[in-house]
Amino acid sequence: MSDDEKPDAPATPETREERIAPEARGERVAPEARGERIAKWLARCGVASRRDAEALIAEGRVRLENKVVTTPATFIKPGDLVTVDGKMVAEPERTRLFRYHKPAGLVTTHRDPEGRPTVFDNLPAGLPRLVSVGRLDLNSEGLLLLTNDGALARKLELPANGWLRRYRARVHGEVDERALAALAKGVTIEGIAYGPIEAGLDSRQGTNAWLTVALREGKNREVRRVMAHLGLGVTRLIRVAYGPFQLGLLPKGSAEEVNAKVLREQLGLDAPPRRHQQPPAAPKPAPAPGSTPRKPPRARNAGPPPRGQRRRED
Repeated sequence: MSDDEKPDAPATPETREERIAPEARGERVAPEARGERIAKWLARCGVASRRDAEALIAEGRVRLENKVVTTPATFIKPGDLVTVDGKMVAEPERTRLFRYHKPAGLVTTHRDPEGRPTVFDNLPAGLPRLVSVGRLDLNSEGLLLLTNDGALARKLELPANGWLRRYRARVHGEVDERALAALAKGVTIEGIAYGPIEAGLDSRQGTNAWLTVALREGKNREVRRVMAHLGLGVTRLIRVAYGPFQLGLLPKGSAEEVNAKVLREQLGLDAPPRRHQQPPAAPKPAPAPGSTPRKPPRARNAGPPPRGQRRRED
């Protein structure tokens, strides 16, 4: 068998030993010298969240310098060649965040085993590789945050942020406003405890009504399950806000980048601001030939020079 025909093999023990986290071998190395963990690096590149990146490694789909990566305790340094499923991963770009108006009928995943259309197959052209901040289920619509930084996505998903997720829900059934108000104390349904929920009636027409629902945890299908517990069927669910970010008038299916100033103010990120070039200063006019340069005026309150001291001439 020729060298070209040999199948790719896992990294040799020596290579793995060099790449495995030094602390795992009982060694101490300065943080700047060891590089960055590969799962975190892949997340910053927008390939996947850190947890999903670790799954890619476990499945043998990640290679470093054409060698299979076998452990997430592997470090990356600038210039290393990394591929996922045979495609080269580019160095991380600056962190970017987008507001996307998700239509109903799309699943929030990169690949759907059932072959259903996905959010990422239907994004506007020209966007970088992105991951979602949380998810909206198939029939939900509205604001979905997308970023090229998987570590940021994970950070923004955490309930510890205390960010309010606000929805408008169209429901079918008899709305009991006292039952809605009681949700502010939280509710347990089939052994699952849901935190406080703010819910109020906006309008009612027959057996259909529009509600505003706000929550901070965002568990899987939480709004639909809580409404079903109250005897209400959700016929339409639109997320209108996620923390400080609003859906606003963003057209359905459109994406709009959050500017650098908002990233710095809301997330503390050092996204480089757009720089506006200042026009060059106009040159000072040259003195006319033979003219004597004027002396700068003396300060008004400077007073006369002390007695016996001659005034200096510049």
